Amino acid sequence: MNNIFNEPKPNTLLEHEKIYRKLQLNYHRNKQQDQTALIDQAASAFYYSNCQQEYWNPEEFSLLYGTPLWDQSTPSQRLILNHLYWVAYYSQIISAEIATILFNQTSAAGLYAQEDFRLVCDMLDLESAQERAHINAFKTISEQVEAALFGKRIFTYPMRGPYTETMVYADTNSLKTWWKQLQLRCFGMLSSGNTFLACQYFTVRGVRTLNGKLVQHKLSQYYQNHSDQENAPIPAKISYYHFLDESFHFNSSTLLSHEVVNCLKKPTQFETFVANLGLRGCQKDHAHFSVAINGIFWYDPALYSAIYELLRSPVFAMSDPDAKQMMQDCFTQETAGLHRSYQTHQEARASYQVYLEKVDYAWKSNREMSIMAASSIPRYLATQKKALSRDFAAPLSRPNRPLMQVAVR
Repeated sequence: MNNIFNEPKPNTLLEHEKIYRKLQLNYHRNKQQDQTALIDQAASAFYYSNCQQEYWNPEEFSLLYGTPLWDQSTPSQRLILNHLYWVAYYSQIISAEIATILFNQTSAAGLYAQEDFRLVCDMLDLESAQERAHINAFKTISEQVEAALFGKRIFTYPMRGPYTETMVYADTNSLKTWWKQLQLRCFGMLSSGNTFLACQYFTVRGVRTLNGKLVQHKLSQYYQNHSDQENAPIPAKISYYHFLDESFHFNSSTLLSHEVVNCLKKPTQFETFVANLGLRGCQKDHAHFSVAINGIFWYDPALYSAIYELLRSPVFAMSDPDAKQMMQDCFTQETAGLHRSYQTHQEARASYQVYLEKVDYAWKSNREMSIMAASSIPRYLATQKKALSRDFAAPLSRPNRPLMQVAVR
């Protein structure tokens, strides 16, 4: 159709028919297979007492699996460690999805001003609604478990805003936290008014989702392989439903960061710089690996107080000296669990490198994931030995933060 206003015809998304069809297909399939109702139904039916005698994940996805704590635990304690992996893992996912909801919207704002981008914005609206359902389910179950086991929070936390440190247990301090918040606020402002940066956010989202995809696929298989799916533990069902939703979200990230971005003008030097800072920030967030929880790249020294509380709780009922000795044994020695976590870290790094092969504006250090590459088992052990020696000079405890208004069902 001729331009009736005699204005220069903009480069529109509809001109790229193949890409537009891929976006339509991903969006409509996600709508058709939306798991929100099933997730809400499952979360509302959850009673910890109904499934506390069953595993929720494959056994190797248990807290501190393959460490002396796991080796010395009773069958009932191993079940709890398996449940606490679910709690800890999805508490991290809550934090990531809160940030995702914000940046889906700021990116949509940056794209909506472009011709023919309504489809992308509608797709992001659906994904944000799904993220809210995920958060509610994870929070409902995790808080109920901790209320039943401890009567207080250990891995869970009250709802947080999108500018909070995304990694729940990070190598950070007050200054680093303030600087990170400032960067996130600036990127949100820039991406809401810049089409390239709005699309580029999905490069970062795609990289971050890749690690989740590796782990969540294995978590979802526990439900898929269950002999009685109808009566499978509700958290296992939710892991499966969540994985289905996130598969479409990963497709969205890939389409936007690998294909839609190529429909735009080449990025300026400033846009390229900001984009690479985002990728570098992702590398920093994922620079560590955790012996406590395989698949989440937490900084273990930040996790010590939570593990100490767990060991001192009625679940293990260790004395102060025994708890500290167990931490020494788990965090400062080479174990099967440590090697498993390092292997996951290496697999994630390799998948990130492949994902960035098509991102021609990425710096060499980002394409090679050089910050992540610096991590190693000897370096990990040296960090833990130094940190444990320092932290054990003072009591390892956090303020008692009771779970408020959580019904134990």
